[in-house]
Amino acid sequence: MLNRISWYTLAGFLALTLAAGQATGQQPGETEIRQGVIEQITPTQIPSNHHRGIGAIIGGLGGLGIGSLIGGGTGRDVAMVVGTLGGAFAGNRIEKKYDQPLQGQQVIVRLKNGVLVAVTQPVNQNLKTGQRVYIEGNGDNARVIAQ
Repeated sequence: MLNRISWYTLAGFLALTLAAGQATGQQPGETEIRQGVIEQITPTQIPSNHHRGIGAIIGGLGGLGIGSLIGGGTGRDVAMVVGTLGGAFAGNRIEKKYDQPLQGQQVIVRLKNGVLVAVTQPVNQNLKTGQRVYIEGNGDNARVIAQ
């Protein structure tokens, strides 16, 4: 009975997945390309893609590992705590050094059908207001490129 329910669940999930793929009209590996004219370019900053806190976690674990190699008994416990705190502090400092926002631009493009599309991307010096462009991709992966 449980096995049959699992197969029905799997079949339902597969049907939903296939239906979702059909709804977009795109096949895997295809990229949507739209055409338009740049209406406006605004400088902006793109947040770093570093995950906050990872440096502290990795540093703390490294410090814990090194602290566990020192001494024995209570001294070892103290070394583990100090190593964890020191490693977390050092890892956090190193992460902050590399966690700077990137210079970017928000490009607003009017498509041929009149719809406005805003794309935030790294700075492309070749783009100018009034220029005919392509918008390649969609969502976070969209990029404006010159025609």
